[in-house]
Amino acid sequence: MGVLSGQSRCQRRGHRQIASILVCAGLLVAACAGGTTPATDAVPAGSGLKPIEPAALQAVVDKTVQDLLIPGAVVLLRTPQGDFTAASGTTDLGTQNRPATDTHFRIASVTKTMTSAVILQLAQEGKLHLSDPVSKYVPGVPNGDDITLAELLKMRSGLYNYTDDPELAGFLDHDPTKVWTPQELLDMAFAHPPNAPPDTIFEYSNTNYVLLGQIAEKVDDKPLAAAMHDRLFEPLGLKNTMLPASTSNSIPEPYSHGYLYGSSSVVLTGTPPYTAEEIASAQAGTLQPNDYTGINHSFAAAAGAVISTSDDLATWMQALVGGRVLNAEYQRVWLDSVQPEDPGNPNREYGYGITRISWGPNTVYLHGGETPGYNTEASVDPANQTTLVVWANLTVSPVDSRDAANSVLLKVMDQIYAASPLAPSPLAPQPTPPLATPPLPTPTTR
Repeated sequence: MGVLSGQSRCQRRGHRQIASILVCAGLLVAACAGGTTPATDAVPAGSGLKPIEPAALQAVVDKTVQDLLIPGAVVLLRTPQGDFTAASGTTDLGTQNRPATDTHFRIASVTKTMTSAVILQLAQEGKLHLSDPVSKYVPGVPNGDDITLAELLKMRSGLYNYTDDPELAGFLDHDPTKVWTPQELLDMAFAHPPNAPPDTIFEYSNTNYVLLGQIAEKVDDKPLAAAMHDRLFEPLGLKNTMLPASTSNSIPEPYSHGYLYGSSSVVLTGTPPYTAEEIASAQAGTLQPNDYTGINHSFAAAAGAVISTSDDLATWMQALVGGRVLNAEYQRVWLDSVQPEDPGNPNREYGYGITRISWGPNTVYLHGGETPGYNTEASVDPANQTTLVVWANLTVSPVDSRDAANSVLLKVMDQIYAASPLAPSPLAPQPTPPLATPPLPTPTTR
């Protein structure tokens, strides 16, 4: 596998789903400015990008969507050569309602970039310290006296990940509109012993960010939704981005339905695996995916409940990586927070709500999002001044058991980068946790 290649979910945890038929609507590739096609020969000297050809980009997205049975997907690419959009498929199976950059969808664990930013703003205001123990703010946390806020942010608390508990998948399948409180999620996590002592290993855990959301609300003395709006969304003009009320099951218009083959356990725990018969039926178009659009995402809370659009998400990631969210001191703290997830693989690092991946001469900051019905990847490459957002209204493809947007992202990166992320690498693939999809496990997100 290439340095950025995603591994099979069957290798990670196994998968099973019921299957889907792709309804392929018309396809679109256009420059965002005035609908004109930008010049593709204006590649800056020393750029790591190839000349970008809109028709070729569209063809790659189109083929990947069709091959992986993805109902719909959007790719938004901002580069020095211009802005490009490639949209494919439909937002609603049975229709030809093509998705667009203003289509609302659930960004899942890309939410963690926002929760982290609120915590870091509170730190730069002196209202909390990243070295504070979690027990200072939330009682009853296992090892709470020894786990710091920094370790929560970096996924090094050792706390059990509540989304690994099979009980949660059962609720999402059979009581999808249940309203969860953060305390219920924490109780589910703390019913299990910690997986490791604090700061001994990297282990992706949504429990960490539910705790950070609780801490942000206590310190900022307002709901996290209001804190995100006042601190992040309104200042940056993100009019289509919100952390919905815990009682809300809906998504603003225009929105995409979200699909998943089989049970939500496919996303949360990765089990059970697809059978050969199910894969064949999916490819034959005789099985349909389940529609998970109406799940109440209070189960994701500060770890993954935000709704946004491609346009807003690209603007957010550019602002975050570009230093418009934090002051200079804390921007450096944020950038320096990353450390290898696996000491043997320096090309994939995780820090304060962000992943940094490297291959060849390229370094990208990004986060992925995976939740029943939706899969997202959002990245910024500062050196090449490139922002890339990909979302799909399918969580996992039944064809190869890989995260849908992750697969599209890799194909697009292979199309636009001079050094392909799919080039052979001796690095072994690594597992990926739920709610956030890494774009590419070997150096990836989660």
